[in-house]
Amino acid sequence: MSARRRRDTEGVVVIGLGRFGCHLATSLTQLGHEVLAIDRNPDRVQKWSPTLDRVVQADATEVGALRQLGLADFARVVVAIGASVEASVLSVLGLAELGVPQIWARATSEQHARILAAVGAQQVIFPEAETGERVAHLIVSRMLDYIEFGDDFAIAKVRAPEALFGRTLRELGPIDRYGVMVVGAKLPGEPFRYAAGDTVLAPGSILIVEGSIEQVQRFAALT
Repeated sequence: MSARRRRDTEGVVVIGLGRFGCHLATSLTQLGHEVLAIDRNPDRVQKWSPTLDRVVQADATEVGALRQLGLADFARVVVAIGASVEASVLSVLGLAELGVPQIWARATSEQHARILAAVGAQQVIFPEAETGERVAHLIVSRMLDYIEFGDDFAIAKVRAPEALFGRTLRELGPIDRYGVMVVGAKLPGEPFRYAAGDTVLAPGSILIVEGSIEQVQRFAALT
């Protein structure tokens, strides 16, 4: 039996350095993650080389080029190509062939999104509706959804941590212990409701929490 491949779970690959891709790559870098950026346009490669960790000129539609760059060893790759539907689809197809476990892809239309999902993209994003910074937070954390208000306040949707199952919010004291307020809860088989002190968390529960950006991210990481 061959040894299991050791994947890079910290670094993120961004394919395409257009308007969305460059902002996403920059935001990921600011969050402290190593970024491998790929674009076939030499002018873009030259422009972003001083800013990003590693920028490579390559044709991401060629699976051989992706393999040569070692993308099979990365856990997360974002296809940020927007100008060419064909190029984005072929890039996702190549990444799926390499077995990349998390493939995020930019879509420019609903039809484009369906094609990307069909060929292997696990997450399809529409940058017109979501900024690169917000997507960066979702990629590198365990939050299910995320809205940032100002510089230091956020509301997030997260899975209830397993360690909190079977206890009421009053017992858990999330504000004192984790610095976050649980404002809503969706228990299995029920709709979202405002959280109360006697709300008991069960496996499969989804929570809406608010607090500072750092506190919300830390709470989400408990899952």
